[in-house]
Amino acid sequence: MIGFTLDNRQLEIQAKYRDFANRWIIPNRLKYDQLAEFPWEIVKAAYSEGIMNGPMPAKFGGSDYSIFDGAIASEELGAGCIGIGICIDANTLALTPLYLAANETQQKKFFGLINEQKAVAAYALTEPNAGSDVAGIKTAAIKHGDKYILNGHKRYITNGEASSFITVFALTNPEKGARSLTAFVVPTDSPGVELKPRLQKMGQKASVQNEFIFHDVEIPEENRIGDEGTGFLIAMKTFDRTRTGVAALSVGNARAAYETSLNWAKRRIQFGAPITANQGVSFMLADMATEVEAARLMTWYAAWAYDNGLKNASKLSAMSKMFASDIGMKVTTDAVQVMGGEGYSTEFAVEKMMRDAKLCQIYEGTNQIQRVVISKNILK
Repeated sequence: MIGFTLDNRQLEIQAKYRDFANRWIIPNRLKYDQLAEFPWEIVKAAYSEGIMNGPMPAKFGGSDYSIFDGAIASEELGAGCIGIGICIDANTLALTPLYLAANETQQKKFFGLINEQKAVAAYALTEPNAGSDVAGIKTAAIKHGDKYILNGHKRYITNGEASSFITVFALTNPEKGARSLTAFVVPTDSPGVELKPRLQKMGQKASVQNEFIFHDVEIPEENRIGDEGTGFLIAMKTFDRTRTGVAALSVGNARAAYETSLNWAKRRIQFGAPITANQGVSFMLADMATEVEAARLMTWYAAWAYDNGLKNASKLSAMSKMFASDIGMKVTTDAVQVMGGEGYSTEFAVEKMMRDAKLCQIYEGTNQIQRVVISKNILK
């Protein structure tokens, strides 16, 4: 039987995250956008209120959320501010390889460290010449006795400078290329880890992205996640779980932009009537409302498919990320247009929402790569 009504537990999750966003994120989003600083006060509050690491097991400090539950939570974070929301969700991204492939000893150690310190982690896959093309990765971790020696360069690492450790993907046998890709936990205070200054961005400025350069960094063998050569599979399985989170953040951001422009348009009087009396404006708002609903339903379906083990879950995850983030870009741009000069000014948040929306079309696999994933699935 098909139903679209959230159960009581899901409604509680929605209310909890919406309340957190209203109290912590929305009042501070413009401040952190201007400062371009990691929002530590909000992350600490998120830990205190049980907002962090929702999809992780309760025994490791999470809330045992399903991927569907996580999508509900991420929409509310996105409605507050994607830049701040991704600081929370990117921590889940970094921990997911541990959840999927680490042994129990590793899980106890690293989840314990994160929760005890109320810290964050980072996910390091992308390199200057290897973003969507994982086969282009050059960072290598060569085994010497009971440790690996890591050398290489990672770029656009979300939560980078704020992280206590990084989940790093590196080649253990460069001659084999991506077939030797392997995941490791690398503490950021390890000797030889060089942190470069944060990258300056158009949007999502509360979220910090950095470059890391590794100079003969020693990694104990016990910090390897899974077997050698399983890194590509771990990375892809991670994205299958997390792409619906990016989709949900986009839905939340689009929803907030739509609601802001709708409420403004109802009050904006021109030629003796609200501008909503003009068909040009009212039709734009109708399209925006429809697109937000469609993006949410696609995201929910993809999350539900993953939770229920559907074979097409990977395809649907890519579809939801692609569709919702494209809609997020369109709706936020339309919100600025509806509000005209006020929308373009920094006095209202919709110009920020438009800037923030763009990055969702790029990270966790560009939307062009999502189309590659989708096309391979439908043509195989």
